[in-house]
Amino acid sequence: MLITRRHLLKTCALSALTATLSLSGMYCYAAGATIDQAKAMVENAVKYAKDNGTEKAFTAFNDKTVGPQFFDGELYIFAYDLTGNCVALGANPKMVGKNLLEMQSADGKFYLKEMIEKVSSPAGEGIVEYAWTNPETKKIQPKASFVKRIAGTNYFVGSGVYK
Repeated sequence: MLITRRHLLKTCALSALTATLSLSGMYCYAAGATIDQAKAMVENAVKYAKDNGTEKAFTAFNDKTVGPQFFDGELYIFAYDLTGNCVALGANPKMVGKNLLEMQSADGKFYLKEMIEKVSSPAGEGIVEYAWTNPETKKIQPKASFVKRIAGTNYFVGSGVYK
């Protein structure tokens, strides 16, 4: 009976912890990256673009040797214009120059359109959730990306974490 009670207590504790993390909006990579770390990287990217100009910023966002601060484990910066043209994608620079507006996530979501809606709102930022292939596990997983418009431009930047 004691083992059953311990098991029940452990199960209840784990369920409570899971519910708490879900309600708090904590998203984590297995390596420990959080949505707050993604937000901080995005804020730094926006500041860098304002201080140095967007062209220099896009170069830094695409190249780890130029902008190492925009690459941290699985975290990286991506940038688009408001029509869906990719101008920076740290994880896959081959996509730069392509219009990805009609691209869908693994769960069929037009995630880029939703990102553009978020950054075009009065807040100029937001979180978009969609399913994407995790480059480490090669499995499709839920992902949350924080996106923010670079004020005074037609560009926005983002970074995301797998849940």
